[in-house]
Amino acid sequence: MKVLFVASESSPFIKTGGLGDVMGALPPALKRLGLDVKVVLPKYKNMKYEFQQKLQFIKWFTVKVGWRNQYCGVSQCEYNGVTYYFLDNEYYFCRDGLYGFYDDAERFAFFDRAVMKFIKEINWQPDIINCNDWQTGMVPVLHKFEYIRDPFYSNIKTIFSIHNLFFQGTYSPEILPELFGYDLEPYYNGSLKLDKGVSFIKGGINYSDQVTTVSRSYAEEIKSSEYGEKLDGLLRSRSCYLKGIVNGIDYAEYNPSTDCHIYRNYNKRCLDNKLENKLMLQRQLGLPQRADVPMIGLVSRLTHQKGCDLIINIIDRLLQKDIQFVILGTGDYLYEETFRNLQYRYPDKVSANIRFDDGLAHKIYASADMFMMPSLFEPCGLGQLIALRYGTVPIVRETGGLRDTVFPYNQYNGVGNGFGFRNYSSNDLMYVTEYALELFRNKGVWRHIVEQAMDSDNSWDKAAREYAWLYEGVKNRP
Repeated sequence: MKVLFVASESSPFIKTGGLGDVMGALPPALKRLGLDVKVVLPKYKNMKYEFQQKLQFIKWFTVKVGWRNQYCGVSQCEYNGVTYYFLDNEYYFCRDGLYGFYDDAERFAFFDRAVMKFIKEINWQPDIINCNDWQTGMVPVLHKFEYIRDPFYSNIKTIFSIHNLFFQGTYSPEILPELFGYDLEPYYNGSLKLDKGVSFIKGGINYSDQVTTVSRSYAEEIKSSEYGEKLDGLLRSRSCYLKGIVNGIDYAEYNPSTDCHIYRNYNKRCLDNKLENKLMLQRQLGLPQRADVPMIGLVSRLTHQKGCDLIINIIDRLLQKDIQFVILGTGDYLYEETFRNLQYRYPDKVSANIRFDDGLAHKIYASADMFMMPSLFEPCGLGQLIALRYGTVPIVRETGGLRDTVFPYNQYNGVGNGFGFRNYSSNDLMYVTEYALELFRNKGVWRHIVEQAMDSDNSWDKAAREYAWLYEGVKNRP
């Protein structure tokens, strides 16, 4: 089985979010299962220097972008046993940043066509091309409209993976003739039309052989008008070709028994060291050093989507209780200033760290007793998976991947690895947090919940087995 991943970013080379984490972890996990996996990415100016030094130039060719013929260089680099290819054009990618440019439609039109030409140029014929998010959405379109007529491409199957449906890559209909050399028929017949533009992500959904997304619940949610971002009708029509597979995390990077970022390593059998982490973090952040006070952690983008408005609505009530609240992240100005003000008003209870700090993030995951993640929507979520790994009990809204990975504790049978609530309501968040704080006082019960959290299997190896099974099924379809 030969699989080509097409993406706009990947850890550890360059990333802006969860897509990058997936591309850095899933291909090596599939490689360990025996699949022949390669990844192709744009070669950005801001790629980490250490990897730029390791790139090996292979060849170059030209790519047709509308009436233009553009240069495309190909370089490669090995990472975790997987070959990563980088497609180079300085006009498109030698910029500060990855996205948000006025000509993003042209940049990724170039990239998508370059990918199709690239596989023939290196004479490597994948069974599956797995595209990811809107930046790669025109690859299945190009395959079905043009390339499938070439015997080299005719047996290739395409899969389109949705990491966040909110970002859709919608541009003027004129991009069809201007960038792809097509007439406006795909716009007028609705196959690429979204609102009054042409949507890359709609192309990926409509023309791929299989659609995936990053959790089972999110796959169901996006078929509704509430979460479907105006594509729910299309997704319902393709529901038999839509599958949700929960993302994993890198168990080597996030491992409390070996993590070099935390103060004391620990595991499920040695939780006393987790308490030591808490005391040392309290000292570092200037909070009172108390083992008995429950510490709630928040490591997140500070945005409405992450449920920050729910937290703000209850935080003063919550801080009347004997707790500590540790915040790390950046985001909307309103939330940043609100959390800063909380620290000013509750200096012995709140530590607001309005910045990005990966080392501190690891320390919070290892030190906190609870992890708050009341998201409005969450395709998969990373924070709750890391928190479970470190025995920091998640408090989440039951949506998307949060619902699939955090199972609310049931006091009657003693089963559960966290706490959850359904409605997007600050009162519900308050209620479930109070319930968690009540159980925290019962050390035997709390240890049992922590152990169940740490027993949760959210490794990429588990997800990779589901992807391998899916690929086999798609490959064998007539």
